[in-house]
Amino acid sequence: MSQAKVKAVKSILISQPPPADQTSPYLTLSKKWGIKVDFRKFIQVDGVSLNDFRKQGINPLDFTGVIFTSKVAVDHFFRLLGEMRAEMPPDTRYFCVGEATSKYLQKYIVIRKRKLYVGERNAMDLLPFINKNKKEKYLFPCSDMHRKELPGYMQDNGMDITETVIYQTVSSDLSDLENIFYDMICFFSPSGIQSLFKNFPDFQQKETRIAVLGPATASEARNLGLRVDVEAPKPNMPSMSAAIERYLQDIGQDF
Repeated sequence: MSQAKVKAVKSILISQPPPADQTSPYLTLSKKWGIKVDFRKFIQVDGVSLNDFRKQGINPLDFTGVIFTSKVAVDHFFRLLGEMRAEMPPDTRYFCVGEATSKYLQKYIVIRKRKLYVGERNAMDLLPFINKNKKEKYLFPCSDMHRKELPGYMQDNGMDITETVIYQTVSSDLSDLENIFYDMICFFSPSGIQSLFKNFPDFQQKETRIAVLGPATASEARNLGLRVDVEAPKPNMPSMSAAIERYLQDIGQDF
């Protein structure tokens, strides 16, 4: 499809909950470009109960290093600790994917007193730090749908790592969107793509633009036959909103 024939984007569906305030970059895009922007979460996260967690036979206090790949993992890990009336030792090492996740830890611990390591974009970015701390006993709190690259690498290289499912990702009911169409739909995880097809198995993309965040989301979209039109992060486009704006500029859309 040549850019000259690409129709303007007049409506965007963001597959996330509505923002808590008016500072969302998507609302800024909406005002600047005159685009209707709606928010709707495609997935929901259900934390495992303390009883179900205990059935896994894992005691967090037995571990010297904890790997967090998201703020959701941080929330549910410390929720379970609270229900156990337990507290991690002050010398525990924390390995976090992204600055946002590492800063979020401040909600639960005093970071300056802990040993903290931060990977830039994905779990494999933590390898330089993990390889320098091979003797730690690692706990990897995760969802029932998570990527296996990091724990697989660590196991293959003789490191002590235990995965524990502390929350589950399930598809939201999107049936009310059946006859509503958007010029662009934005996805932020592979599970969001899966939710689309679980709700609408016969989904036909046609002229709908698909925007994705992260290589795993892009891969899942393409595996399910979608054409990816907008992909972030990219050089000079670190965020989804920046990538959307570049796309609008590239197709020559008027303000």
